[in-house]
Amino acid sequence: MSSKNYYQIILLVLFATLNHWQIAAQQIRWAKEDNIFYTLDGGQILKNQLPALTNSTFITREMLTPQGESRPLKVENFSLSDDNQQVLIYTNSQKVWRYKTRGDYWVLNLTTKQLRPIGKGLPTASLMFAKFSADGKKVAYVSKHNVYVEDLATQEIKKLTTDNGTRKLINGTFDWVYEEEFSLRDGFRWSADNQHIAYWQIDANAIRDYYMLNTTDSVYSQVIPVEYPKAGDPPSPAKIGVVNINTGNTIWLQVPGVPDQNYLARMEWTPDGKEVIVQQLNRKQNESKIYLGNPQTGAVNLVFAEKDEAWVSHINEWKGSNVNGWDWLAGGKEFIWTSEQDGWRHLWRISRDGKTTKLITKGDYDVMETLLIDEKAGFVYFYASPQNATQKYLYKTKLDGSGKLEKISPANQEGTHSYNISPNGKYARHSFSNYYTFPLTEWLDLTKHKALRETEDINKKINLDLKTKSNISYFRIKTEDGVDLDGWMMKPTNFDENKKYPVVFYVYGEPAATTVNDAYGNANGFLYGGDMAGDGYIHISLDNRGTPAPRGRAWRKAIYGKIGQINIRDQAMGAKKILEWKFIDAERVAVWGWSGGGSSTLNLLFQYPNIYKTGISIAPVTASYLYDNIYTERFMGLPQENQEGYKNGAALTHAKNLQGNLLLIHGTGDDNVHFQNSEMLVNELIKHGKQFNFMPYPNRTHSISEGEGTSEHLVGLCTKYLRQHCAPGAK
Repeated sequence: MSSKNYYQIILLVLFATLNHWQIAAQQIRWAKEDNIFYTLDGGQILKNQLPALTNSTFITREMLTPQGESRPLKVENFSLSDDNQQVLIYTNSQKVWRYKTRGDYWVLNLTTKQLRPIGKGLPTASLMFAKFSADGKKVAYVSKHNVYVEDLATQEIKKLTTDNGTRKLINGTFDWVYEEEFSLRDGFRWSADNQHIAYWQIDANAIRDYYMLNTTDSVYSQVIPVEYPKAGDPPSPAKIGVVNINTGNTIWLQVPGVPDQNYLARMEWTPDGKEVIVQQLNRKQNESKIYLGNPQTGAVNLVFAEKDEAWVSHINEWKGSNVNGWDWLAGGKEFIWTSEQDGWRHLWRISRDGKTTKLITKGDYDVMETLLIDEKAGFVYFYASPQNATQKYLYKTKLDGSGKLEKISPANQEGTHSYNISPNGKYARHSFSNYYTFPLTEWLDLTKHKALRETEDINKKINLDLKTKSNISYFRIKTEDGVDLDGWMMKPTNFDENKKYPVVFYVYGEPAATTVNDAYGNANGFLYGGDMAGDGYIHISLDNRGTPAPRGRAWRKAIYGKIGQINIRDQAMGAKKILEWKFIDAERVAVWGWSGGGSSTLNLLFQYPNIYKTGISIAPVTASYLYDNIYTERFMGLPQENQEGYKNGAALTHAKNLQGNLLLIHGTGDDNVHFQNSEMLVNELIKHGKQFNFMPYPNRTHSISEGEGTSEHLVGLCTKYLRQHCAPGAK
């Protein structure tokens, strides 16, 4: 639903060509040596040198061709050993829910040129998260919910997890909900001494299965069980073990608390390899505790704790998916922690024993994401946007907390910036766009923010004439409740302010994503098969309270316990103000959205039928108690303690108020927002005699992208419905 991961997937699918510049930047592999990085290119791996930007072939196709084969491996990912003498090659990947995290691994020895597969005897395409030990002598990986280690010299494979993994007892990786809501996939870590591996174990045996049906791939239906804890159900018990790879003996960390009333959200080794550091969240996720664990005895020591009246934000709310590592300073004596304890998302230095804390970033602004900690130079680099919550810029400040906020991104490049910074902080791959500038990229000397290639210089490519010619504008509007909402508007071609136009609101509205971002393509109507502006539509989006905009803790957490209420009122009151504009036709008002946006669409249509006349809702959650426990209880509290909030925010509760036109769309194979959400809504609408349109997509997932012609059909369906019920053109 409103899970950040799926929302990002939808956007990546729909805006693939626009986002290619960001994806390409992520494929850079920085070397340990200064100013060197590796890239995949045409089936081979290149070694690139900065600042000259020259490259040479590091690994040829011939080196990637297994003995006796005529074709090289299709390299999907790779990693180097610490001594740069061996390369792990990932290939033949398979999806695990939403990402391709399962496949085959090969090891290439760069000295002997020997290429061989690892995991011999284990099922094909079953290996996950393979990693070299620090000395490069062994590789560890997960297969079939068990952790293995393989000696590269002897090719001996040892299963380390004695609690034999199953679909419900999961070692070294995670169940559905941990993966979806904490972005946790890789569930084990090598120690610095090469002798131990720390790993998660998730016991989902007590978690009820949600059964999906595949009725299209064979004559008889197939039942697909997913361990899926709904809101109100306790979490899967989790624990962390440290296994000795020689003896196979596991020591379990003795983290306090009842396992099925807590989450273990982060885990890493300390830099010296002597302890394991763990973050525990209570079930309500409003209390965070950090423990240091002794891998020899399992004893743990509490070093830091914080609480929030709503929820304690987790790293994946600002770091994205599958983030590993802990940000250590002073040789492991301190670490950097992100907290909202002063009302803004800021960086803090915390001593290893937790006795001293110090604020690094200061001021009324949010740290959006940390990019680089350059301890040698004494700076930390991060994204922020103190003046405009729809944009993103690179800043830096001193690690000791004594410095002022320094903006690195050029003042004349107003919009959204992305940087992939070299480990020494000297160079970066820089990407930029705004609503009138197509994505541009350049290699930079970051110390001067100067392009290394004149032909790539972004400053020379920004065309301000496009700004004046653009039919897109960004604005802020104040509702009658005194709430300032950011928004964008795309006006029709040949707009005439003396005429009236239909308006289509694009909505999301939940804590997982914003829609009002000053980036190219953000205002495009991806559900519309044609030219919305050319056909005479006004397209608008607003960000309400509760969306993760960099506007401070109070903005983001105002929604706590009130999803389906406060976000819906903000959207409706914003629309009410917009309908006062003389060029808006108040009789032709539509709203559409996907996932959490589908939920918002329903609630807007049902709760404010005097404003919204037509709605297209895709894959909606129709009642919060139907969604998973981690997301829902984080933002809504426990249903046992917030029954009114769950009831009043549910589209099911308000379905009886439908007056306008509704198109409801859902994939029957949606493992994220289950098809039952729409089925229950259908029953409720039928009960109250409401006419509507319903399109189920057989066996499609939350992205509704599988199967030949699906995406085209979906866009055609939405376009036709909108044209029929919210007619285009000026009057």
